[in-house]
Amino acid sequence: MNDRTHWRAKARITAGLRSDTKLLAKSASVPTGLAHATVSLHYQPAANRKRDADNLVPVLKACCDGLVDHGLVADDTPDLMQKLMPLIHPAVKGQPGTLWLEIEWENS
Repeated sequence: MNDRTHWRAKARITAGLRSDTKLLAKSASVPTGLAHATVSLHYQPAANRKRDADNLVPVLKACCDGLVDHGLVADDTPDLMQKLMPLIHPAVKGQPGTLWLEIEWENS
C-alpha cells in the first residue's frame, strides 16, 4: 500500500482489508466490548530481501479499523488500543508470503 496507486484504487484496497478483518474476527470468535487490546501485525514474505516495516503501517491501520468495526474495542485510540510496530519475519523457502494479526487482551 506504499506505492503510487491512484487514491480510488488505494481506497478500495483499504476498504477490503478493513472488511476482511471484520469478517475474519467474527469467524474466529474474537471477543467484543473490551476495555483495551494490543494489536500487532506480522508479515512473513515469500522471499528474503530488505524490507521496511514502516511500509506495513497502512495495512495495520486498516486492520485495526476492521477490529473496531467488529466491536473489539469502541475506538482505535491509544487509550483503547495499542498498535505495535509491524514485525517482518524471515521467509521460509517454498512457503507463500503470509500476513497475520496477534491480538492481546485481559479479561476483566
